[in-house]
Amino acid sequence: MTSPTPKTNAMLICDYVITERGTNKKSLIGVFENIGAATFPCTHFAMSVYIKLTDAQGGYQFRLELVDLQSDVMIGKSEMPEEVRVPSPLDAHELVFNLRGVRFMHAGNYEFRIFANDRIFGQKKLVVEQIDPNAKNQGPP
Repeated sequence: MTSPTPKTNAMLICDYVITERGTNKKSLIGVFENIGAATFPCTHFAMSVYIKLTDAQGGYQFRLELVDLQSDVMIGKSEMPEEVRVPSPLDAHELVFNLRGVRFMHAGNYEFRIFANDRIFGQKKLVVEQIDPNAKNQGPP
């Protein structure tokens, strides 16, 4: 029997995720959707992607890919090391992927794609922007 394709309830990019011992509660630190860089190529040394999913039941191999939308080329990938078992479609399940040393060749739009058993079930856009290192205020007015 084929496991049903999960549904994504949340997909967030952040600096890192802390998992509390005992309760297994997650704290997402530094949630973002944009990265600014003065020069390219640039390397973002550490980021995490948090995913909350439902409607899953059975065994899954989860994989996260980061795709450059300009060229449709995968520039990063992370996989759960072993199969994840979800007992009931009513259970919410959380995944955390940690990416290190992601290299962006240019400013533009990128997309995280989450797969369960090689079937995509969620996407999250990431914008990489060219910033002026001499500007005083990089935020909106």
